[in-house]
Amino acid sequence: MDQAEGLRNIIKKQEIEPASQTARVITVTSGKGGVGKTSVSINLAIQLARQGKRVVVLDADFGLANIEIMLGIRPKYNLADLMFRGKSIQDIITYGPEGIGFISGGSGINEMANLTREQVFQLIQKMYELDQLADVIIVDTGAGIGDSVLEFVAASTEVLLVATPEPTSITDAYALLKSLNRNSSYKRGKTMLKMIANQVRNDGDADELFEKIGVVVNKFLHIEIEYLGAIPYDENMQKAVMSQEPLSLTAPNSAAARSLYRIAGILENKEIEDIGDGYGIMQFFSRVIRMKFNR
Repeated sequence: MDQAEGLRNIIKKQEIEPASQTARVITVTSGKGGVGKTSVSINLAIQLARQGKRVVVLDADFGLANIEIMLGIRPKYNLADLMFRGKSIQDIITYGPEGIGFISGGSGINEMANLTREQVFQLIQKMYELDQLADVIIVDTGAGIGDSVLEFVAASTEVLLVATPEPTSITDAYALLKSLNRNSSYKRGKTMLKMIANQVRNDGDADELFEKIGVVVNKFLHIEIEYLGAIPYDENMQKAVMSQEPLSLTAPNSAAARSLYRIAGILENKEIEDIGDGYGIMQFFSRVIRMKFNR
């Protein structure tokens, strides 16, 4: 048995024997950059924390550190320190507003395929600990249709697709879902896809955006996607980004912040039992590592 097969057996064993307590993993993605994906991730985390949830955001956008830039907080350690330098989960979680935690991906995301047998075992065990520390883990992916983005989306049981009415955003969102549909690791029915219409001018724009994405992918790709809600265009959002503070703190009564509050409430009330078992950050990472071995 070669090393890769041995590592796959470790991962398979962890998927068969899930943790007794698992966090809810929500992956936030987009077909292109500049659509407000990371702002949505941060503000949803804050709104869920205000509802009493322990929330951790994982910045999975390799090398760009968007989460820490938007929060104006520089973490001391990142995922690579957990994987290769003996740091614990508690060491690499940095805490921000409303008590939300965040983990910087650093170079660890792209290095997961190069782990030794011992490192895979240690990483999965540490992810078990993270499952105990959080109720909700939001994974903020990179933008686009690169391998790392598709791996995270395909490994997820719950995905939020952020799109805007811009033609390029619509085209790239469709391209992302088309690439996902072709990915051998994507299991139809195991991933709940939900769309957030961002930066819309009115309800008509939001409905039209979902028509152009949701209805089309259902017809041509046979992928079911649910409409989760809309966030209106709001100048307060840009001001919040420039000030490196979340909108939910700088303008909590703004139209966009109120919409994010409603979307968080919908997420909180959504039942995800029909997905079945197999969610939680430990199994999520197990699936991502397996995909990297199978490239």
